[in-house]
Amino acid sequence: MGQQKTFENFPCGIMIVSNLVSIAIYLIGAYIIYHLGIIWLVLYLLYILGLEIRLMKRSCVNCYYYGKFCAFGKGKISSLFFKKGNPKAFLKDKIAWKDILPDFLVSIIPVVAGIVLLILKFNWLMLLLIALLVILASVGNSFVRGSLACKFCKQREIGCPAEQLFNKRKK
Repeated sequence: MGQQKTFENFPCGIMIVSNLVSIAIYLIGAYIIYHLGIIWLVLYLLYILGLEIRLMKRSCVNCYYYGKFCAFGKGKISSLFFKKGNPKAFLKDKIAWKDILPDFLVSIIPVVAGIVLLILKFNWLMLLLIALLVILASVGNSFVRGSLACKFCKQREIGCPAEQLFNKRKK
């Protein structure tokens, strides 16, 4: 059987689907947090922005897709704001579950806030949005990474700490 095909630049359709899942998670989370107050909403949005900047500044600059279109388009975006890093640094990074906890909090915080809001005053729309957020954050992200992004990623073939964490490969 031949080797899995990788993309030099990911197709636009994959980038759109990948980003729509992330944007939907962010928007649903923001809508739920908004019900706690505008200050909490601003803090939540700044948190998301900080995570995105951190990713592009620390990882994307060292990735094979720096200056190219990865599954999320962030390699290209990163090259507009940050200098190219060292691709060998990408391979040296080791990721543990505690390192990706901040990313999970983007979904966990609004789910917890939504449950509290439901307890205080039940609302069918809030319940639906919480359920949708859970589905997008779990099944949606799993689909994007498993079927669209990582599956065709050249960096995965070269070496990716996240892929090693999620697939628990032994070297």
